[in-house]
Amino acid sequence: MATRPSDPTPPVRAPDEVVGYLLKHAHLVLEERTNAALASEGITTRDLGVMRVIAAGAARSQQEIAAVLGVDRSSMVALLDALEADGVVARRPSDRDRRRNVVELTDAGRETFLRAERASIEVETRLTEPLGADGVQRLRAALRALLAAAGH
Repeated sequence: MATRPSDPTPPVRAPDEVVGYLLKHAHLVLEERTNAALASEGITTRDLGVMRVIAAGAARSQQEIAAVLGVDRSSMVALLDALEADGVVARRPSDRDRRRNVVELTDAGRETFLRAERASIEVETRLTEPLGADGVQRLRAALRALLAAAGH
């Protein structure tokens, strides 16, 4: 007599039990609030991300910035075109490789970045306030561990 395997159908989880749902919706709330705070600067959270990478010196070329942010090259070109049109960034040919553009914040761009970064920090602080300082550090550590384990 054959035995029946146990029911392979997993239980239906509530959305707030699904890590992906929680991460996505927490990100959407943070992005929405940050975009609202940045509106007066005329930039978005995506723009600020690009500016942050440039300001930190994490990347100098369009391709490097795209790689750091995980953005495809054509989207990066469009982002930089808009920031350049607004006078926030400037592109110039690299001294080492004329086929590459070096991207830098302009003086106005650096001022915009500093104001925007302060606004972004304020939004993040307000959103994570219920966690307390230790909770925020644990959240960052947990997210870093997940990304590291995923090879990112």
